[in-house]
Amino acid sequence: MRLATFTALVGTGAAVFGSAQAQGDFYLGNWKIVSAVVAPWADPVRTPDVAERARLIGRTIVIKAHAITGPPPFACPGAHHKVIDYASDMLFQGAFDEMRSKNKAVDPNRLAASLGFGPPPIKTLETGCEFDFHFVDKTTAELGLNDYAYTLKKQ
Repeated sequence: MRLATFTALVGTGAAVFGSAQAQGDFYLGNWKIVSAVVAPWADPVRTPDVAERARLIGRTIVIKAHAITGPPPFACPGAHHKVIDYASDMLFQGAFDEMRSKNKAVDPNRLAASLGFGPPPIKTLETGCEFDFHFVDKTTAELGLNDYAYTLKKQ
């Protein structure tokens, strides 16, 4: 009886741990850059680089356990990942908070919603590289680069 109970408990624990681990690594895999919009923080006087946007859309970024591969500038051989819950003001390296510090009427939650995010907390993958991935859901991520907010879809 004890062995059967122990075996059942170990099996349940392994299933829960396996499920939690799989859920924790949801960001691993191939992510295709599917679109880009001019970011809310972009300088309205200056036109963002459309050539860079065109070069990146359609390309794939691969997030591995300890590296990120993809088109420059997204390749990062020494990535170390950490998933953190962010408030809207922290998205895109704090761009929304910076906007609010210059204009108190700016609402980071509204800006985040304009890019498809739900209410906070927003899952963010800190990579230890020059950029972070902000997740709309487990199959849609966004990242900011040079006045664009890029949308990525998991493949």
